[in-house]
Amino acid sequence: MEATETPEHAESAAAPERSAPGQQAAPHTPEAAAPVAPEAAVPEAETAVLPSRGRRAGRTVALIAVAAVLGIVGGTAVGYGVQAEREPTPLPALNQADLAYPKPLPKGSTIEPLPVSEDRGAKTEGDLRKLLLPRPAGAKKTDFADDDGWLTVPEYAREFDRPGPALGHELGNGIRRVATTSWQTGEFRVTEIRLVQFRPSDFLGAKDHSEDQMSYMGDDEFAGNEGDALKSSANGRFYVFPVHKEAGYLDLYEARAYLHRGDVAVEIFMIDTKKISKKDIASVAERQLGRL
Repeated sequence: MEATETPEHAESAAAPERSAPGQQAAPHTPEAAAPVAPEAAVPEAETAVLPSRGRRAGRTVALIAVAAVLGIVGGTAVGYGVQAEREPTPLPALNQADLAYPKPLPKGSTIEPLPVSEDRGAKTEGDLRKLLLPRPAGAKKTDFADDDGWLTVPEYAREFDRPGPALGHELGNGIRRVATTSWQTGEFRVTEIRLVQFRPSDFLGAKDHSEDQMSYMGDDEFAGNEGDALKSSANGRFYVFPVHKEAGYLDLYEARAYLHRGDVAVEIFMIDTKKISKKDIASVAERQLGRL
């Protein structure tokens, strides 16, 4: 026998199920909560004209943008066509008559090239050995002098206490070549001159080199003094060292001079067992400067 559903049972079935304490209630959906309305008869024509809620306007905007671009392109093309059909507008005449480039200089005002005696660049671009001070009359060639008058850059770097770093430093300064000469006068006096040339692109190479050498002349193991300014030179200096004494050896005297002219740095060394005066080293330095 089937049980008859009472109104209370019907009400409890329609109500949503309550969750026990501590449990999350099931989501409440509109479909479950909304009462079922009786179906209404909607005319077929009215249903067809109802607007669609989710439709996007992107397609319409895109069509409008394409039309705008086509309009701009079309207008530009028409504008070029109109301009091409017109006659060219003549340019205004130049105000200056008989304009010609380059204009010739007036007679008597041409610039003559410098003579070789005044052109420092022309002098140093040739054989650098010809700019070395010639050996004095009666002077003897030293045993350690180079036969060809050149020092390679690695040979020159070996003259320093630390050849490796010295070579890297000089290459960084743009060293190009080294010309050298030396001679002996009297019994023991030896004079050596070196012309250290740097590349023209490194126009500060010779200046930096000379200043580097002069920077340590004031140390006690070298001249121990600031030296004296060389006449006719804005930057050259010469130094007379204190006598070096050592048991079993002759006294050793030394003098040096450093200067630069253009891209050439000059180094002058003088040693002797007798005293070297300031005049001796300064005279050689000034004459060598005159050769440059």
